[in-house]
Amino acid sequence: MEETNTKHRLPLLILTGPTAVGKTNLSVRLAQAVNGEIISADSMQVYRRMDIGTAKIKKEEMCGVPHHLIDICEPQENYNVVRFAMEAKRLIKEIADRGHIPILVGGTGFYIQAVLYDIDFTKTEEDTAYRKELAEYADKYGAQALHALLAKADPASAAAIHANNVKRVIRALEFYKQTGGLISVHNEEQHQKESAYNSAYFVLTQERAVLYRRIEQRIDQMLEEGLVEEVRALIEEGCTADMVSMQGLGYKEILSYLNGECSLQEAVSVLKRDTRHFAKRQITWFRRERDVLWFDRGDYANEQEILAAMLREAEKTGMLT
Repeated sequence: MEETNTKHRLPLLILTGPTAVGKTNLSVRLAQAVNGEIISADSMQVYRRMDIGTAKIKKEEMCGVPHHLIDICEPQENYNVVRFAMEAKRLIKEIADRGHIPILVGGTGFYIQAVLYDIDFTKTEEDTAYRKELAEYADKYGAQALHALLAKADPASAAAIHANNVKRVIRALEFYKQTGGLISVHNEEQHQKESAYNSAYFVLTQERAVLYRRIEQRIDQMLEEGLVEEVRALIEEGCTADMVSMQGLGYKEILSYLNGECSLQEAVSVLKRDTRHFAKRQITWFRRERDVLWFDRGDYANEQEILAAMLREAEKTGMLT
């Protein structure tokens, strides 16, 4: 029965994992091997002129493989999961109709989940006034105080959402106000949904100490490539700390330095620490997901072996025949 159902679903490969694990290069090789096109599942790479801090793939690194949902909006825009899911689902169909394999690549787990399980976001509309009220509360009393409100309303969500992630805390409180229900319960229900695609879900990972070294090396490289200058240019064009784009890792820390709130050394130290914590949360997220196939770099002699193992798994779905 399952085999019959998958024949009627569009194909979808997913390659994800924590930041700095090496998804970009492997994704291009995977796309070349399966005649695929890549859809970026990265909430920051959608923004134009935000290249260094997002570790955005360069044109020459694409090796001719089509890439989608990169550089599609201005830093002043508020890109969100609703827009991403709509655009990604449209692209998956268009790519499949061309006879190519859509490959969702990136580390934003919520974006991937939204597409894979076809989550419906239309049931609760954004309550702008309430969101503004909560944002002002956080500004006045601090992120921890806002998080305490969530802990009282929905302890499970509070445990899963870091206090500093004000955006998600506000979303959870908004859901509670609108529905009287818990977003943690809602998310678990969505998590139990069956995949909307004939999919193979690959998570690339690495031993923690090695991954953390890669993160620190990447940040050092970003600074050498001009991260500070990139953030300075964004400020000059009118970008401010309250914009979604400027709250991304690498941007908010350097912004604090440029605003005179800390030294560059302190900003870099915080960036490295918070990126390590972010990678840890990403791994935790993917461990909660169902039907994922883990590929630990330490288990393979080289990237070619990882690619071959992924291709074997993809062939099992029947999408490559």
